[in-house]
Amino acid sequence: MKIPIVAVYYNKMDMGYVSKFVIADYRFCDPDQDEAAFVSSLVDLASKWEGGVVIPSDDATLIPASRHKKLLERHFKVAACQWRTTETCIRKKHTYALAQRIGVPCPRTLIPKTSGEAIDFAEMVGLPCVLKPSVGHRFFDIFRKKMVFIEDIEQLKNAYRRAEEAGTEMMVQEFIPGDDASGANYNSYFIDGAPEVEITAQKVRLSPPQLGFPRVVVSRHIPELLAPGRTMLQALGYSGFSCTEFKKDARDGIYKLMEINPRQNLSTMLSVKCGINFPYLTYMHTLNGELPERSFSSAEGIYWIDIGKDIIESIRSAGIERYSLATYLRPYLRPHVFTVPSAGDMSPFFKRSCDIVKAAPKYVVMDLLRLNRIFGRNGK
Repeated sequence: MKIPIVAVYYNKMDMGYVSKFVIADYRFCDPDQDEAAFVSSLVDLASKWEGGVVIPSDDATLIPASRHKKLLERHFKVAACQWRTTETCIRKKHTYALAQRIGVPCPRTLIPKTSGEAIDFAEMVGLPCVLKPSVGHRFFDIFRKKMVFIEDIEQLKNAYRRAEEAGTEMMVQEFIPGDDASGANYNSYFIDGAPEVEITAQKVRLSPPQLGFPRVVVSRHIPELLAPGRTMLQALGYSGFSCTEFKKDARDGIYKLMEINPRQNLSTMLSVKCGINFPYLTYMHTLNGELPERSFSSAEGIYWIDIGKDIIESIRSAGIERYSLATYLRPYLRPHVFTVPSAGDMSPFFKRSCDIVKAAPKYVVMDLLRLNRIFGRNGK
C-alpha cells in the first residue's frame, strides 16, 4: 500500500523532506518560538490536504499537535494523545511523580527552585548526580546536551546558573550507574491503555557515552521491561505508539524508568526491520480506528545504527570507550539497518552529510572547549 507523504518541517537541518517518497514539503516557523503561528500554518494546509493523518515526529511538533488536537481534528486525523497525557510524558517531573505514585522504579528526583535547594538536593541524592531538564528538547536546543553530569558542587552551581539564565526548569536526579548497554527500550502500541504490539531493544552505544542519545541499538527480548512499561502506559490511559526508556541499575540489577517518548522515535526503522512497522500501524489506526488484521512477531539480534553519529562519536570518544575492533564492528557485520542511508532513497543521506560537513567547524571548537574544561578541572 502506497501512502502519500507530506513533510512539514521547521529546521533547515531536517533531512526527511528531501526523500523521494515525499510528494510535497512545507517549512513552517519553529513551534517552540511561535506555537500559534505553527498551528495556524497547519490549519492552512487543510485547503489541500483535508482528512490527512498528522504524525508528529519530535517533541517540538508533538506539543502543539497534542495541545491543539481538538482544533486540528476539525480538518485532520491527529496521531497524538490528549494534552494531559502528553504533558505527563513531556514534562519529566510529572513522569517521575507518576512512577513514584504507582510503584514503578525510577531515579530519585527533586525539583529545586533555587541554587541553594539544588545544592541541598544534590547532597541528598549523593554525588555524582545529574542535573536534568524537565522539558528535554528545549534544553538540548540551547545547550546541545541531554543533561549535565555533576561531580562537584561548584560544577552544579555553574550549570544551574546557566540553566536558570536560560529559563529552563531543572531537576536534580540520582545518577543510575551502568554502561551504555544498560539502557533499554520498551516500544509498544497501546489502544485505550492496553498493549496491542510490543517489542524491546537494548542500547549498545550512546553519543556521548553514558548520558547521550543512542547511536547503536539491538533488538533483544527483555522480559523485565514488560511489567513496568505496561504499568506506566496503563496508568496514563495511553493510546498509540510510544518508546519507554529504562536503564538497568548496576547496584541492584533493577531497570529504572528514564523517560517516555510519546511519538515516533529516531530508531523506528529497527522495529520495521524486525517485522513491526509502527509508523504504518499508527497511520492505519489513526485513520480507521483499528489496527490491520495480522499477527505481530519480531526478530531478535538485529542492529540499528546511526552511522554518522557512530563514526564521529567513536573517533571523539576513542580514549574513553576503548572498544576492541571486533566489538566495534559487530553491529556492522550482523543483520542491521541504518537510520540513513536507505537503499533506493539516498537523498536524505546526502543532505545530512552536507549539513554535518557545514557544521563540523563549530563542533570541533565545542569539543576543544569541552576537552579544555575536562583537563583544566583535572589539573593536567
